[in-house]
Amino acid sequence: MSESKPSPYAITDRAPYAPITARPAFKLPGDARVAVWTIVNVEAWSPARAMPRAVIPPPMGRMLMPDISNWAWHEYGMRVGFWRFLEVLSSRNLKASFAVNGSAIAAYPDACTAAREAGWDFMGHGFEQRSMHDLDDQAEAIRKTVEAITAFTGRPPRGWESPGLTETETTLDHLAAAGIGYVCDWCLDDQPVRLKSDAGSIVSVPYSVEVNDVVVHAVQGHSSDELMKRGIAQFDRLLQDGASTPRVMAIAIHPYLTGVPHRIGYLEQLYDHILGHEGVVHWTGAEILDWFIAEEKRLGL
Repeated sequence: MSESKPSPYAITDRAPYAPITARPAFKLPGDARVAVWTIVNVEAWSPARAMPRAVIPPPMGRMLMPDISNWAWHEYGMRVGFWRFLEVLSSRNLKASFAVNGSAIAAYPDACTAAREAGWDFMGHGFEQRSMHDLDDQAEAIRKTVEAITAFTGRPPRGWESPGLTETETTLDHLAAAGIGYVCDWCLDDQPVRLKSDAGSIVSVPYSVEVNDVVVHAVQGHSSDELMKRGIAQFDRLLQDGASTPRVMAIAIHPYLTGVPHRIGYLEQLYDHILGHEGVVHWTGAEILDWFIAEEKRLGL
């Protein structure tokens, strides 16, 4: 990975430490306690490369290419699982934030069109499903992703989620320079916070590495109901905490994981639990960003 210039910031300088108990009094509309947002991750996996994730280990430990079994595992999500997500969310009048590889727009036009027609908030997820560390030119990959989304939706993406939540020392600088307003890679808070870059600040909207089906199912190998159980526990506590200061809850899902028949019903149960409570707003990442900026202005920050 080549970088055009070194970063002016250490990683720990990007987000100065500030405890949640010592912050200004943010308020959600109607004195809500929690803002919940769903992130549907849509990726293009190339059969010519090693798969980003695997459900079946290579025979006798030897990587074989092409890896048809693991590529097909992901492909099922785009052929079938994604459409379950669309039905689950649409039937509950919920909109997702659509984290999409720039190359996935051409690879899966029907799914991307459905997300656009449903009013989902498109955000960049890399051009290909590759670590930011493996790119020869991050700025170019970001530019191509922004251009692909803009051409497809008519407006540039405001948010970004790096593939695998990967960033180098200069990724934030490239993103801010490209006009990205918020990122999901910094899973360090229950409220939005500002991160420093050499092209101006950029907002970290709370994302999750634990209420996230990649971690729950692909990495930790939990049972099919674990995302529901973990999500309910997460929501219930954030609702309690939100009595003093509002919180943000992310639900991160992938069509090839939660979109399968033995898990999709548990996702429905998670949403129905959340929808059964007062004091909740259901937003996209862009709506959370707009709220945070407006609150900063109201509080004179």
